[in-house]
Amino acid sequence: MTHSEDYPARLALYFAGHPREEALYAALYRQMEEAFPQASVQVQKSQISFYNRHFFAAASLPVRRRKGWPKECLMVSFGLGYRVEDPRIAVAVEPYPHRWTHHVLLTAPEEIDSRLMAWLRESYEFSLAKR
Repeated sequence: MTHSEDYPARLALYFAGHPREEALYAALYRQMEEAFPQASVQVQKSQISFYNRHFFAAASLPVRRRKGWPKECLMVSFGLGYRVEDPRIAVAVEPYPHRWTHHVLLTAPEEIDSRLMAWLRESYEFSLAKR
C-alpha cells in the first residue's frame, strides 16, 4: 500500500491521545495492506482515507457520538450501492441515490474479521465501477 513520506508523522498526530484507537487502526491497516496492496492511504484532518482510483473506505475517530456508543472505538466507513442490514452497522446513510455509506464501530482487533473485510472488498470493487 502506498502513502506519503510524512504518513507516519501525520498518523501519530491524528491518534495523539488515543492509543487504543491507534492500535485498532494498526490492526486494520495490516489487514487492508494485505487485502489491497495496490491501494493508497492518506491521513487527512478528519479521517484516514483509502483509495484505488477512487475513495473506497475510511477510518476515523468518531466526532459526533450517539448515545450508547463505546467511549474508545474506531469508526470504519465504506460505500456500497445498497444498504447493508446488519447489527454491526452503527449508521447507514444514502448521500446519493444508490450510494450508501456504512459506518462500523471497532472496539477490538478481532472485529476486523472476514465479514468486515468482505464489505471492504465489495466497497473497493464498487468504487472501481464509478465513472
